[in-house]
Amino acid sequence: MNSKAYRLVILSLYVSMALILSYVESLIPLPLPIPGAKIGLPNIITLVSLLTLGWPLTLLVVVARVLLSGFLFGGGFSIVYSLGGGLLSLFVMALILHFTKDGFSLILTSIFGAISHNLGQVIVASIVVQTSSLMLYFLILMFLAIPTGLFIGITARELMRLLDKTTIFKRLNS
Repeated sequence: MNSKAYRLVILSLYVSMALILSYVESLIPLPLPIPGAKIGLPNIITLVSLLTLGWPLTLLVVVARVLLSGFLFGGGFSIVYSLGGGLLSLFVMALILHFTKDGFSLILTSIFGAISHNLGQVIVASIVVQTSSLMLYFLILMFLAIPTGLFIGITARELMRLLDKTTIFKRLNS
């Protein structure tokens, strides 16, 4: 099988799974009085994609997921905020994975990704409303990012353990 075609199929599956997780997440009401707080379920796919496809193709997964979920379940501002958070989160997680390889856990990578996702969204919001006082809001979101990042990291780690037992990704590297 053509490796490029196989990569395209995996890439399409990742976008589809991330979109489904975005939809599922939109159905889960969080009992928190904090606007914009989410679990971050699509980040499971972002982490798995980073580990299996690398950052350039994961960038496509993140942008496609944000645009599609924004058009389907959100609006213009949700796209802008999600892109700010998603791109900063991807950048931070890709740097961590690139420079630490086996020295840093996937769970800690996920926690830093969750924190940076919130930071990216708050930076975008601060630019939109032209005030830096929203950075205080980031401190609250940062504490919420730790348990959600932990959950996403554990889930991604376990999913990778299951995927490593298959031959799905052996074709990508050949």
